Amino acid sequence: MIYLDYQATTPLAPEAREAMLPWLAGPEAPGFANPHSPHRPGRAAAAAVEVAREQVAALLPTGGKVIFTGSATEALNLAILGRKPSVIAVSNIEHAGVLDTAAASGAQVHFLECGSDGIVPDDIAIPDGTQFVAVMQVNNEIGTIQPVEKIAGRAQAAGALFLCDAVQGAGKIAPPDNADMIALSAHKIYGPKGIGALWVRDGVELSPIIHGGGQEQGLRSGTLSPALCAGFGAAAQLAAQHMTSDAAHMERLWQCARGILSDWTLNGSDEQRWHGNLNLRREGLDVARLMSDLRNIAFSAGSACASGSGRSSHVLRAIGLDDREAKSSIRIGFGRYTEFRELEDACAKIHATAKAQGV
Repeated sequence: MIYLDYQATTPLAPEAREAMLPWLAGPEAPGFANPHSPHRPGRAAAAAVEVAREQVAALLPTGGKVIFTGSATEALNLAILGRKPSVIAVSNIEHAGVLDTAAASGAQVHFLECGSDGIVPDDIAIPDGTQFVAVMQVNNEIGTIQPVEKIAGRAQAAGALFLCDAVQGAGKIAPPDNADMIALSAHKIYGPKGIGALWVRDGVELSPIIHGGGQEQGLRSGTLSPALCAGFGAAAQLAAQHMTSDAAHMERLWQCARGILSDWTLNGSDEQRWHGNLNLRREGLDVARLMSDLRNIAFSAGSACASGSGRSSHVLRAIGLDDREAKSSIRIGFGRYTEFRELEDACAKIHATAKAQGV
């Protein structure tokens, strides 16, 4: 199996797995202890959580705190619902974690529209009365990088807080230094599933949306998993160490894939994007048949979160594609553990199999 769906999830880094193992111990070792307990094993588990918190915080701006959550989706919910804004502005290419939460919040929602290149303009007008703005750093479907620092500045000048979904950008590119809140996910940076984080700038107040014991700094009730935290922390530390080499590896893989699939149409900007995401379309392509014919290659027809919905991608519609064009698009995602030869082989097979459809 050749895995090319890194936007959906990344493989667990061996170093992250090793960091987790001591905290998955059975009764023969104290690693199973509750990190909120006052005894010695509990304090050891709590110390592991705090080490992980510092490792994750190192990927983010200074002057804020990291709140561990069960996922990036929960982090986005905490950011929006924890502020209870009455007027929200979000980009029209946001993840459902933002779009659906904004819709469910009861607030008036304005949409900041991207161009045909999949980029929200950096001089976008913030509607009057907006209290909260959310724009993602890297789009999960087409990989375009948004000018989030400039948009954050415009939002704040208009009196609004700025939330950045950095799930696809964290550990790959620098975070927006002037954001008020940033959401990220462990399993998109080679860490474990089941844990995310919300970075909150000092002075920004939130109300909890999960009530109970108030364990996570009073903002997120529930017992933390030291194992998940340790894996997240180790993955974050690795991402910081390998950011430059990972980017160079992605560029080499990108050039390989683009060369083989040169007569496919790229969705979104060629330049202002993360080069580990290749979203392409081919006129008349039957994507379901292509995926069925290539069962030993794991690639995507869009966001994993919307898989099976039957709807065409809202992101591809936002850049001007009609349903037919959107449904003839595929997403190829690669990362740290993708080998050049396997990507070359997979792209050649994808191209040949598409050609066999007569398209």
